[in-house]
Amino acid sequence: MITLALDASTYVGDVAVLQGAEVLASASVAMKGAEHERLMPTVVEVLRSARIDVDAIGRVVCGAGPGSFTSLRIAGAICKGIACGVGASLFAVHSMALIVAGAEPPVGRYLAVVDALRGEAYIGLYDVDLDRRLRELEPPRIVDVAEIESIAVDLGAKTIGPSRELCAVVANPRAQAVAVLDEFVTANGPVDLASWEPAYGRLAEAQVKWEAAHGRPLPAG
Repeated sequence: MITLALDASTYVGDVAVLQGAEVLASASVAMKGAEHERLMPTVVEVLRSARIDVDAIGRVVCGAGPGSFTSLRIAGAICKGIACGVGASLFAVHSMALIVAGAEPPVGRYLAVVDALRGEAYIGLYDVDLDRRLRELEPPRIVDVAEIESIAVDLGAKTIGPSRELCAVVANPRAQAVAVLDEFVTANGPVDLASWEPAYGRLAEAQVKWEAAHGRPLPAG
C-alpha cells in the first residue's frame, strides 16, 4: 500500500511517501511565515520524486499535534483533501510519537517536548523497547517550561524535541517514522473525514482574545 505521511506540528513541515515500510521519498520545508508555507508544493515534489501518482495513495497519515495551530490546520486540510479526493483512509498519530520514532533513539524512556510559547510546553511520555517499538505511557499535555526538567527526572526520561533550549536530544517530527509505527498508527483505526481535526493542545490566540473581549465562547461553525 502507498502511504502519504505529513506532519506540520512545528515550524518545519515534513512529508514522506512510503510503500509498505519502505520510504520512497521524503522532504522537509519551513512553515514559519506565510511566504514559507510551502507544504502542498512539497507534497507534489515528494510524490514526483517517488514516481507515485496521487491516485495511487491508499492511506494518508497526518501528524495530529499538539503544536503550531496554523501549521497543523494546513497539514490537516491537505491530508483531508487528498484522502477525500482519492478515496483513501485517513489516520492520525500524535506528532510527539513522530519525534521519538523519527530520531531512532536507543532503548529507553523519552519525554517529548514541544514549545507551546507563553512560557509553556507540550509534553508526552514514551518508551522505546529492544525491538525499537514505541509505547505511549502518557498522552500529550501542557505544562510550564520551568517544570520540564523536574518532570523528566521524576519520570526517569530523557527530553527530546525540536528546541535546543528545552531538550537533551534535538529532533523534529519525521513523517517517515510512520514506517516503524504501523501498529501505533493503525491501533485506533481511521478517523472520520468529516469531523476530524488536529489536537491543537489549546485554543488559538485569536480565539482566546475574541472570547475575552466578548465574555462568551466563540460560536461554532
